[in-house]
Amino acid sequence: MAVKIKRISFLGYSTTYPGEELYRDAYETAKAVAEAGYTVVNGGGTGVMEAASKGGKAGGGEVIGVTFYPKGATHFEGRDTHNPMDREIITENYLERTLKLLEIGEIYVIFNGGTGTISEFGMAWGMSRIYFGHHKPMVLYGNFWEKIIKTFEENMLLRPEELKVYEIATSPKETVEAIKRLQKRMKKVHNHGDLGSEKSFII
Repeated sequence: MAVKIKRISFLGYSTTYPGEELYRDAYETAKAVAEAGYTVVNGGGTGVMEAASKGGKAGGGEVIGVTFYPKGATHFEGRDTHNPMDREIITENYLERTLKLLEIGEIYVIFNGGTGTISEFGMAWGMSRIYFGHHKPMVLYGNFWEKIIKTFEENMLLRPEELKVYEIATSPKETVEAIKRLQKRMKKVHNHGDLGSEKSFII
């Protein structure tokens, strides 16, 4: 049975605006991903999330937003009314929201961002090692990721498989191509081993 990838989770900085390079990259990438037939998933907030939703809609795709409405979280943006979505999944808190983004997305596209993006990236990367062979791959958007990964390699205690679960892309076209390659690899593992059903990917 082939592995069918449907949903791509977009993760990245919440404080970027129309006209900025990061916002534009997220918009155009989501548009290309939607045009390729995938559903765009994001956290329903501002910045990269808003850009991803608008790009996904421009590409004729479905957009899912995973949100929570913060109480006392003074530095969290929450649901952005300017972020268009076809379906909203409301969670109870930030941790549940992060887990849901990782659960329903089948491949992650991760842009530049702050501590929130770092936490999402770290959890996605950690889970990909724990479930290696059944994992959800990442597309890391931007050349800056080369330096980050190199720094991790030089200073942290990485295992070989942790460097096999992602690709780095620097354009919307490269991102879609990377998603398709990663999907083929997942299919290959499935056909030669035990990749499992969609439930195998649920955190």
